[in-house]
Amino acid sequence: MIRTLSLIVTMAASLAFSGFASADAWQNGVHYRTLTTPVSTASEEGVEVAEVFWYGCPHCYNFKPLSEAWEEKAPDYVNYVRLPAVLGESWAPHAFAFYALESMGELDKVHDALFEALAGERRPLNSAESLADFVAGYGVDAEAFVDAYNSFAVRSRVRQAQTKIMGAQVTGTPTMLVNGKYVVNATMAKGHENVLKVVDYLVSKERGASE
Repeated sequence: MIRTLSLIVTMAASLAFSGFASADAWQNGVHYRTLTTPVSTASEEGVEVAEVFWYGCPHCYNFKPLSEAWEEKAPDYVNYVRLPAVLGESWAPHAFAFYALESMGELDKVHDALFEALAGERRPLNSAESLADFVAGYGVDAEAFVDAYNSFAVRSRVRQAQTKIMGAQVTGTPTMLVNGKYVVNATMAKGHENVLKVVDYLVSKERGASE
């Protein structure tokens, strides 16, 4: 009885979170795409929601406050991750910067500033050295940043992220990847706000499947 009650409460919370839990609201092949071959997730527990982005993307810049508000309200079982995409040669330094800062525990200091500088101001921060000078202005050790940027561990993280992004056949940013199975973007969902509504639906779908 207690377990049944707990399950009912969990399902009710999931439905309240989803906003649109009806299968009629969002359609596969129209509002989202199901991958023929799922890609790996960082954890086997919970439901992963991955945001594929680029610091220099103006659409990502506009989507950022919406996705951050969604992340803040997401249930505990949601594992929210960010994947910096390298869909062009000029994107690569920014993916390396993301993982370098993350490995240093300094990402929170500079994440917003990098978006502002690259997408908002279109500053030419396209090398380890120029990025090091930039992050130093926010209290990050420039030499340690360059060391991390050039490290094997960061190269591996960038390579793993791109393997996942390519496996999901992502061709633009921002794109949301739900539990390694579903791809959603603003073109498919007809707007950034709808992207997150579709993500709500897919998260609830995956949560229900795991119960």
